[in-house]
Amino acid sequence: MENKTNVTEFILQGLTQDKTVAKLCFSLFLVFYATIILGNLLIIVTIKTSQELNSPMYFFLSYLSFVDISYSTVTAPKLIYDLLAEKKAISFVGCIAQLLAGHFFGCTEIFLLTVMAYDRCIAICKPLHYTAIVNKRVCGWLVAASWVGGFVHSLVQTLLVTRLPFCGPNEIDHYFCDVHPLLKLACADTYIIGVTVVANSGMISLSCFVVLVVSYAVILVSLRTRSSEGRLKALYTCTSHITVVVLFLGPCIFIYMRPPTTFSADKLVSVFYTVITPMLNPLIYALRNQEVKNAMKKLWSRKV
Repeated sequence: MENKTNVTEFILQGLTQDKTVAKLCFSLFLVFYATIILGNLLIIVTIKTSQELNSPMYFFLSYLSFVDISYSTVTAPKLIYDLLAEKKAISFVGCIAQLLAGHFFGCTEIFLLTVMAYDRCIAICKPLHYTAIVNKRVCGWLVAASWVGGFVHSLVQTLLVTRLPFCGPNEIDHYFCDVHPLLKLACADTYIIGVTVVANSGMISLSCFVVLVVSYAVILVSLRTRSSEGRLKALYTCTSHITVVVLFLGPCIFIYMRPPTTFSADKLVSVFYTVITPMLNPLIYALRNQEVKNAMKKLWSRKV
């Protein structure tokens, strides 16, 4: 397909057109983004400086926090700025860069959540062999594979979009550049590319979700032979991860496991996996984990 794009910039319609609501959202999302940065940085610093938090679970959690910061930074600053801006414009190159980075960090997070489920499954189902199976070398390879998988996915999505011609209109009915809104603006037949996008993004989200469900089903089956105290402790550890998985993968499946059409609810649903989940991750993992809370107290006492 020959690219005959003559669009140099896109106009984002943003989250809302109501100026009063926009001012309220500006304050709200500014607090959300500050919470994302500070909360996830606190998780990373606590894990890196604490000798007690040296298990694979916390190793993966530190990378998850880094990805959360990066992922939200792709969309949140632009969203916050546009809420008060008269013209919500983004250059063509900036739009493609946002698309590439958004899918890169988003897919990497999905893979990391899957890796963390695998880690919990081995830790609970095979506790005696856990350190041998999930050693430092394996942890490094799993994290590297998550990054590579995220990059390959985002590269495919971006190449599919950049091959399309855009000759106007240039208004995107969203607050950031994503595949479905861009396909809607392309002045060419996008059916084949739309199917490919669903097969790429949707199947990754659904496949990882199935793997996560199977992992926790195996965990639940293995817990039948444990004592009541052991079951509660294991379930308490897994609940935090399950909560994050539902909040992140649920909206992703809703957006990408369907034909490339846009709905009015898409923007609100997208807020969950671009802003809300990265903000809640530190709260969920810190407040529900006594080891993390103790490590934070020690870190605070050392600073004081």
